[in-house]
Amino acid sequence: MSELTEQPVPVTPEALADLLAELCLTAGNHLRVAIDGADAAEPGRLADRMVEPLRAGGVAAVRVHAHDFLRPASLRWEFGRTDPDSFYDRWLDTGGLTREVLTPWAAGERYLPALWDAAADRAVRADYRPVPPRAVLLVDGPLLLGRGLDFDLAVHVRLSDPALRRRTPAEEHWTLPAFERYAAEVGPETVADVVVRADDPRRPAVVVKS
Repeated sequence: MSELTEQPVPVTPEALADLLAELCLTAGNHLRVAIDGADAAEPGRLADRMVEPLRAGGVAAVRVHAHDFLRPASLRWEFGRTDPDSFYDRWLDTGGLTREVLTPWAAGERYLPALWDAAADRAVRADYRPVPPRAVLLVDGPLLLGRGLDFDLAVHVRLSDPALRRRTPAEEHWTLPAFERYAAEVGPETVADVVVRADDPRRPAVVVKS
């Protein structure tokens, strides 16, 4: 993995959420924020922690999960259910996420909070929702960067290779080569605006790029 040049600053989980919320509050309206990280890094938990400090700052925090924008099983599993290259290239419906969420969010129109129920393998019967007048969109999930998705702020929750292997359930170890490829081809630590080192989730460290 690429090494960071900035010095990571240790923080508590609560202080980290406050810091990220403050960055969002000063970055403008209708911000689209990626909270990128393997499931083992719990990017969704970090996004959830940001909701309250954003609301305290007078801004609505809207949560969208990348796992609700996966492609149908026939496409995800075309080359087998445990193919790491398919997981990397084919699982996320980037077109649907762009069309239904990222583009209308920036325009202040209506967005769709979920598109596909991967467990049931059918479309979600969700209604379109209006974008609030003052709001930040928080999209969490793995492998979000380097795909041409139009985010205004990118946060990468980083695990070292040993921590990623240790915290990934054994039945999901087949995904690990996809994250190795992600590190080599995208270098999320180098392209993200903020990097959170989360080997110990109780004592993360953060780098905010200047």
